Amino acid sequence: MKKQVVVLVSGGMDSVVALYDARKRHDVTGAVSFNYGSKHNTCEIPMAAYHCRKLKISHRVIALDFVGKLFKSDLLKSGGAIPDGHYEEETMKQTVVPFRNGIMLAVAAGYAESASAHALVIAAHAGDHAIYPDCREQFMNAMGDAMRLGTYAEVELLRPFIRMTKAQIAARGHKLHVNFSKTWSCYKGGKIHCGTCGTCVERREAFKLAHIPDPTKYASLEPLPTRLL
Repeated sequence: MKKQVVVLVSGGMDSVVALYDARKRHDVTGAVSFNYGSKHNTCEIPMAAYHCRKLKISHRVIALDFVGKLFKSDLLKSGGAIPDGHYEEETMKQTVVPFRNGIMLAVAAGYAESASAHALVIAAHAGDHAIYPDCREQFMNAMGDAMRLGTYAEVELLRPFIRMTKAQIAARGHKLHVNFSKTWSCYKGGKIHCGTCGTCVERREAFKLAHIPDPTKYASLEPLPTRLL
């Protein structure tokens, strides 16, 4: 059933595809990005803004300055270096921002109700990592319940990609004619994608497994982990 929805759009490939998918399936009343002091915020947010302009969807950037100032994570500008490797490696715990999804979903739920929406779309997918506590199924179910019970509009949490892999999301985006060159993944936030951090590795894998062209410029194209391909 068609719903009035707000979409969480970071500017990464998953969330941008979620925006295009939501526009096809629902009435999108707005999109939200968060500036929380990550190393790659300044690379991601312009991508989110580009696609919202293209689709003529209202785009809000909400500042969460306290996260960058008070929280500990190497993903933040205040943290250490971003590790290379795959998400499944223990070092990726260094990039966890404590309760990030909980904070963002809570704020976005309030905005969604204020924007007369009845649902909030997030691009969570089957490949999201148990190493991130706020990506786990139990957490997302609990947040969905809290959003529904805590709003007069009974705002629903929609996860249209929850049974899809990142490669399947890439394929969906390709079908929807998403310009992936206007999306950002790299956690290091340099001038171009590094090609070696966890998000870059996953991005490269997704395009390869989906058998679609990868328009991304990478600083390194060292071999991908063969055990995951």
